[in-house]
Amino acid sequence: MPDAAHAEVRVTPLVAADEDEFIGAVRASRELHHPWIELADTHERFTALLERLRRDDQEAYLVRHARDCGGLVGYVGVGDIVRGAFQSAHLGYGAFAGHEGRGLMTEGLRAVIGVAFGELGLHRVEANIQPSNARSLALVQRLGFAKEGFSPRYLMVDGEWRDHERWALRNAAME
Repeated sequence: MPDAAHAEVRVTPLVAADEDEFIGAVRASRELHHPWIELADTHERFTALLERLRRDDQEAYLVRHARDCGGLVGYVGVGDIVRGAFQSAHLGYGAFAGHEGRGLMTEGLRAVIGVAFGELGLHRVEANIQPSNARSLALVQRLGFAKEGFSPRYLMVDGEWRDHERWALRNAAME
């Protein structure tokens, strides 16, 4: 999906065959992800994720290292896709341990946004980020997202309703 000849990552749709590798990467990344995201870390939760992907309002992608035997770098979900006049979706993402802080998720998220604005035909993507998640805030800023607001007690994460900042990016080709 990335076009660059020297791309460090490639993006692939999440499929059933990814289960063991995905769950292993999620479990190895618990400390990195806590308290910001909770990804599928059991067979049951992974199966439920795949079931959600059968709907037409959910997509999920794995960010893989282009040179490192295709090892998992991270995950990007494009969810709550609303069609019609809205043409919008929410993004959820996370790097896997050992790959954070190297710019690989910037490249991977950029590639998924390209799919969202191209193949999926979306006008807008939104990322909701806890204010204390400095790395995620820096990531969306690098990609040109604009802060649109603040939502107190917006999402239940790690058993608590957590505040989030709303960041969005619009498809310039549709304006």
